[in-house]
Amino acid sequence: MRRVAVTGIGTVCPLGNDAQEAYANAYAGRSGIGRLLAPSLARLVDPVAATVQFSGAEFFAPPKLRMLDRVSQFAVIAANEAVAAANLERGHIRQIRCGVFVGTGMGGTQTADEGYQTLYGEQSDRIKPFTVLLGMYNAPAAWVSIEHGLKGPSLTYSTACASSSVAIGEAWLRVAHGEIEMAIAGGTEAPLSLGSLKAWDALHTLATVDFEEPAASCKPFSKNRSGMVLGEGAAMVILENWERAVARGATIYGEVLGYGLTTDTGHITRPSVEGQAAAMLTALSSAGIDSSAIDAINAHGTGTVPNDVTETAAIKAVLGDRAYSVPISATKSCHGHLLGAAGALECVLSLLAMRHEIKSNVVFGKLDLIRRQAVAEPVCCRSPVVRL
Repeated sequence: MRRVAVTGIGTVCPLGNDAQEAYANAYAGRSGIGRLLAPSLARLVDPVAATVQFSGAEFFAPPKLRMLDRVSQFAVIAANEAVAAANLERGHIRQIRCGVFVGTGMGGTQTADEGYQTLYGEQSDRIKPFTVLLGMYNAPAAWVSIEHGLKGPSLTYSTACASSSVAIGEAWLRVAHGEIEMAIAGGTEAPLSLGSLKAWDALHTLATVDFEEPAASCKPFSKNRSGMVLGEGAAMVILENWERAVARGATIYGEVLGYGLTTDTGHITRPSVEGQAAAMLTALSSAGIDSSAIDAINAHGTGTVPNDVTETAAIKAVLGDRAYSVPISATKSCHGHLLGAAGALECVLSLLAMRHEIKSNVVFGKLDLIRRQAVAEPVCCRSPVVRL
C-alpha cells in the first residue's frame, strides 16, 4: 500500500467560513452556538444550534444557486478551499485521476422540508421543479465533481454521524491501493430546518439551552451535560499519493496511517463499548501501531448523557491507564454536532492543532468521566466567534 498525505483542507462551519478562521476561534475557546430566533422556528421551545454565517448569493450566480440546496453549497465552498490550499489549479486537477467522496447524514433536508410544507401545509401542488436534484443525497458529491471537472469515482456515504469519517477512510483506501492518485473527501450537513429540529427534539437528545450562556449549551463529558447541539456546515480534505505530493512540493498537513470500520449490531441508537473499541483497534491494526503510539484523541463527544459514558469506557478499553493522561479534545462544545460532516470538520481542526503542536484544543470544564481530575485548566467555549 502507498502512503497517503493530506495536502489540502477546507471548511465552512459555525466557527468560520474557512479553515484558519475556524481553528483560530476554536483555539481561543469561542463558540458558534447560539439561540435560534428566526420566526420560522417559533414552534420550537428555546431552540439552540450552531449556525453558519453565510449567504449562498455571495458565492453562486442565481441560475446555479437555484439548483443548490444549502448542503451542496457548503460542500462546494469547502472543497474549493481545500483545492486552493493544496495549490491545485483547476486545469491540472482535471488531468489527475481524482475521486470525490462525501458523507452526509440527512442530505437536502431544507429542500425536503420546504417541499412538504408546500404540499401538505399550504395544500399547493406548485413544488419547485428542481426539488429532486436539490434534495438527493449524492447532490453534494456530484456538484463538487462538476465544479472541478473530475471524472473519477463520485461516491456518497450516509452512515449517520460517521458519514464523513467513512468517506475519508474509503477515499484513503482508494488512494493507498493505487486506484486513484488523489481524492477530495469529507462531509456536509444542513439540518437546521423546522422539521429536522422537531424530529431530533422528539428523540430527546438535544441539549437544553444554557440561559446564562447560550454559547455554552453543549457540554461534552461534563457533569452537567444535557444533550447535543445541532450544527451545520462542511469540511473537506485533499488526500494524495505521498510521493506525488512530495514531488510537486505540496504542503503536507498530515498523513493518514490507518482506518477502522466496524458495525455495532446491539441497538439502533445506543452504541456499545465493544463496538467502538473494535473500530479503534481496527484502525490501529490498519496503521501498524499500538495504542502506546497515540498522543492525542479527538473524541466524538456529543454531550448526551449515555453516549459520553459509552465512549469514555471504549477509550479506556483501548488505552487502559493512559486514558487518564492522553489529551482528549471534544470540539462539539464550540461548533455543535454537524452529524454527517462532524468527522471531517474535526479532522480539519485536529490537523491544524497538530501543525500548531496543540494536543488538546477544546474541552469543557467539570470533567467527570475520563479523568479523575482535570490535568490542566480546560478551555471553555463561551464567547461568540470572531470573524477574522
